[in-house]
Amino acid sequence: MNRHMFSSFHSLRFVGAIGLFSLPVAALLNPAQAAENDQSFWPSGARPYIISPANGAVVSSPFTVVTGLKGLGIAPAGDDQPRTGHHHLLIDTPAPQGEALEESIPKDAHHVHLGGGQTQVDIKLPPGKHTLQLIMGDAGHVPHSHPLLSEPVTITVK
Repeated sequence: MNRHMFSSFHSLRFVGAIGLFSLPVAALLNPAQAAENDQSFWPSGARPYIISPANGAVVSSPFTVVTGLKGLGIAPAGDDQPRTGHHHLLIDTPAPQGEALEESIPKDAHHVHLGGGQTQVDIKLPPGKHTLQLIMGDAGHVPHSHPLLSEPVTITVK
């Protein structure tokens, strides 16, 4: 290999290496592109919904919440399969917003994890009005910046 060809070959390798490393850096430097990529985390048209109890229902405690899901598969927490997630039931609390969407959903009295991939859960609530809503989480319980939320359901526990 002559000197000119050797120099051209190394220049080409250097340019190729820069190209490989520039893609992740470009995503870091372009938040709009990063947001667009995150928006596509959940499939278009996917949505969770509450089958039961119906909005406006009067129930006795404990009661069963039955969930449904359109356009996405259900997988247990920790199972990082593409196009899957699992339900989290929000009770009397707003859906997370802002930076909280990039963190794991907490597990407490207001955030019930259906992390086993189940589609129903028994809930015990005190008498009065309560709001229920579903939010999907990925394998690590993260909802992402464009969360999948069900319509809220308001019930009365007698």
